[in-house]
Amino acid sequence: MQGTLFSLESNYTTKWYIFKNSTELGKLYDTIPWDELTKLLPEKKNPAGAPAWLPRQGYFGMMFLKHYTGLSDEKLLDSFHTDYAMQLFCGVLLEENEKIKNNSFVSGVRKYLSVFLDVNAFQKDMILNWKSAGDLQNTDILMMDATCFESYIRYPTDVKLTWECIDKIHTVFIPMFCKKYSLKLPQTVYKDKKKKYLGYSKCRKKGHRKTKRIRQTLLTYLEKSISTYKQLQSQVADYEIETKLIRLYTTIETVLKQQKQLLANPKEKVEDRIVSLHKSYLRPIVRGKENKPVEFGMKAHLCQTDGINWLEYHSYSAFNECNRLKTSILSHEIMFEKCRKLAADNIYPINANRKEVTEKGIQTNFPKKGPKETDKKKARTNKKIRNELGKLRSTVLEGSFGNEKNNYKLGKIKALTEGTELIWVVFGIFTANAVLISKRREAKAAKLKAQQLRQFSLKKAA
Repeated sequence: MQGTLFSLESNYTTKWYIFKNSTELGKLYDTIPWDELTKLLPEKKNPAGAPAWLPRQGYFGMMFLKHYTGLSDEKLLDSFHTDYAMQLFCGVLLEENEKIKNNSFVSGVRKYLSVFLDVNAFQKDMILNWKSAGDLQNTDILMMDATCFESYIRYPTDVKLTWECIDKIHTVFIPMFCKKYSLKLPQTVYKDKKKKYLGYSKCRKKGHRKTKRIRQTLLTYLEKSISTYKQLQSQVADYEIETKLIRLYTTIETVLKQQKQLLANPKEKVEDRIVSLHKSYLRPIVRGKENKPVEFGMKAHLCQTDGINWLEYHSYSAFNECNRLKTSILSHEIMFEKCRKLAADNIYPINANRKEVTEKGIQTNFPKKGPKETDKKKARTNKKIRNELGKLRSTVLEGSFGNEKNNYKLGKIKALTEGTELIWVVFGIFTANAVLISKRREAKAAKLKAQQLRQFSLKKAA
């Protein structure tokens, strides 16, 4: 028995040594302040399906692994069961018969973190740890910009959205209600309307008149379908509906109201326009880009210092990012030090922001405003600084957005709720940050080793 325990301990020590010294995950492991992060979660709460042997470090580890590997939730679990490096990254080492049996465990952890994790405290702990470790050098430069992290939904059109509402009424609400209260299913023309919708959707060229006609037809039928559902409810004295279905039904009624308004007045702006039936919090965000004039997802205001990004503000509705400059400077001063240089694009240099940076003595890349400077040498210096800051913003900051979207699963957010989308985005950003810190430490260690070898060779030659 003692020999068996000794062999298990020896096996664990060997794997831990290999993990820390020979794997990329081991290097990434050292960049994350696990003790500080686990303190952000309650002690007695556990996500649904969490095994007793999985520590709270494992919840954070799963989220980092999700964005580092780029795997789906189910494939991540499969790799976790067979890869001891992933297990040690989460603070455990599984035995032969141990396994997470719940296939939705990763999404359950994401939901759990969306409820109990303070995102701002998480970001602050990560950044302060890197700062105290000496990984951040140029902390007096602040760069900022806004981007949109798109949600994984099909491109919304008025016809698709209206048909989805009809489909839910006739395939979910009416059948479930009739089955629960033993009512006879009402006769409807749902199949005929479905044939018309499918015929329209298969047309390669959908003219304006044809689209308007099908919209009018579907809206009229949606109104009748809701009326039919209400008539069924009137036959039952005391009926109960699940909270989730009540929320969905309210969304359908709002869609009907908005679509009727849009059909009557196409040029009129609709406040809080719903574009997704199941993600009713999403709003169309007009970005004005050539390939994507409108995006559907979270609009995020990101700040960057020495290559490290953090989420300063986010919203699912459009907002003007230039109004976030003052709070961004304040956040930078709390986490780093006094901001001395600032870089942002051409939407930020409004008069209020110019006044703010002038009072704080911050050099920016904003275009010069007012009379020319009399001191030509100072003018050339200021122009050079503006050009350098502008180049830094357009290459490093905007390049980091593309890196996060292409390599860390932030291109399309596949989370299902508002809170889990936020967790998805934050962990994607900080996984990219942790990889950057890991590479910096590796380069620093290689440089130090080269210097030591050079000194040793010089001493040997002398």
